[in-house]
Amino acid sequence: MKAMPWNWTCLLSHLLMVGMGSSTLLPRQPPPVSQKRSFVTFRGEPAEGFNHLVVDERTGHIYLGAVNRIYKLSSDLKVLVTHQTGPDEDNPKCYPPRIVQTCNEPLTTTNNVNKMLLIDYKENRLIACGSLYQGICKLLRLEDLFKLGEPFHKKEHYLSGVNESGSVFGVIVSYSNLDDKLFIATAVDGKPEYFPTISSRKLTKNSEADGMFAYVFHDEFVASMIKIPSDTFTVIPDFDIYYVYGFSSGNFVYFLTLQPEMVSPPGSTTKEQVYTSKLVRLCKEDTAFNSYVEVPIGCERGGVEYRLLQAAYLSKAGAVLARTLGVRPEDDLLFTVFSKGQKRKMKSLDESALCIFILKQINDRIKERLQSCYRGEGTLDLAWLKVKDIPCSSALLTIDDNFCGLDMNAPLGVSEMVRGIPVFTEDRDRMTSVIAYVYKNHSLAFVGTKSGKLKKEQSWDHEEQDVISLGAGFPEVDQLWIEVGQKH
Repeated sequence: MKAMPWNWTCLLSHLLMVGMGSSTLLPRQPPPVSQKRSFVTFRGEPAEGFNHLVVDERTGHIYLGAVNRIYKLSSDLKVLVTHQTGPDEDNPKCYPPRIVQTCNEPLTTTNNVNKMLLIDYKENRLIACGSLYQGICKLLRLEDLFKLGEPFHKKEHYLSGVNESGSVFGVIVSYSNLDDKLFIATAVDGKPEYFPTISSRKLTKNSEADGMFAYVFHDEFVASMIKIPSDTFTVIPDFDIYYVYGFSSGNFVYFLTLQPEMVSPPGSTTKEQVYTSKLVRLCKEDTAFNSYVEVPIGCERGGVEYRLLQAAYLSKAGAVLARTLGVRPEDDLLFTVFSKGQKRKMKSLDESALCIFILKQINDRIKERLQSCYRGEGTLDLAWLKVKDIPCSSALLTIDDNFCGLDMNAPLGVSEMVRGIPVFTEDRDRMTSVIAYVYKNHSLAFVGTKSGKLKKEQSWDHEEQDVISLGAGFPEVDQLWIEVGQKH
């Protein structure tokens, strides 16, 4: 991965939006004032909350999704143009939305919370999805945020009924001579009959085309989607799949999730609800979603389990870290942040860990599971789809690295957890975000916490540390710079 072509101001503006971490090192005093850097800041309207941020890698322009507004900023955080998205009259119980048909529910002035913000480079447009009207999206021209389209007249246009930011994740799969695809993953908030939890949609060239956001494939029996069965909620009434991160690599699309399940503690006859972090993988070209596989992931250090996923980011290994891990510099790594335990999704413990996963190792584990299942060994082992006890069926075929499934032995779960490599832990100031890239052969990870400070740390050489308080303007943001790998 090439070094990001952003200046410090632009990079930090990105980091400030990504989240909120601290170190296990002994506390040190802040450096003298003369050593501190000054940073350009941007503040929106007092009532606005910032939800998502994307940076155009070609121009350095920043697109900021806020409550009721989309901003386009220059790399030095000057406002270039804005687009208002709300508020408007709505009620979350209206399905279809009241803009499609009359709704008997009382309408109130409702904010539009930005839930997803993606740059469609191929068509030079911004995809901005909000909380109004069951998750309708706008397609905005990158240059001036002019509205190119706002499809709303079909049920496929309502992507998510969840009102919170961070409830939807999208991954664009681009083609040179075909329409692109948009993989959408969303919490369903108890409405599985309305919303698939994962689906692949058409991204048509024409922003006003009738087929925009239509399922890539859909007939009476098979569709490009995964739905949570309604009877799953009889076992876990508040069941949902929460999507933390998504990306594409090679022939696959991946989502990192957090989901509840019922387990029996050792020595107990009753079950309790815990949360398990899982990686979900799908083939890009799988229109029937027969390739759906999920595998639990977690981290352990010093006998302490870190199982509640907080954040993740895909990067390359880089030459230095590659030597340490025994991989190639161009191999994909997942930098992840977990908090301690499995029980408190909404109130995670402050103990947290930064862990690295080698993506190839996860794929190798998935391939082993597919091979054993197609030998007829074990069960499908995906409890939330009510298929835990369905035995695997035997078939004589070769399962290679790019196997995309058949209409058998799917969807499939991996029972054994893949453990990440812990590189850093924090016991007091919970890490909640991470971003990484390669700079001069070194893999750099920036980690954010909830405390409101900016820290720069070189983890294998602790000779210097900068602590920069960002002040009241950013009360919930902290950053930590860790250089991962051997120092030379």
